[in-house]
Amino acid sequence: MNERIDELETQLAFQDSTIASLNEVVTDQQNQIDILRQQLEEVKLQMQSLAETINSPDGDEPPPPHY
Repeated sequence: MNERIDELETQLAFQDSTIASLNEVVTDQQNQIDILRQQLEEVKLQMQSLAETINSPDGDEPPPPHY
């Protein structure tokens, strides 16, 4: 009976360690996802700004010097 309890306690300790390790990995991955989302949002805003610049009417620019 004691051997069985010892075995269960050993398994529980191993499972606790594994869960802690997995939790650390998941937390790190979530932090990386958050950073990537922020960077993606910044790129999206830059692309929108660039698209607005490219699509702006040419009337705002003076004609080239050869005209």
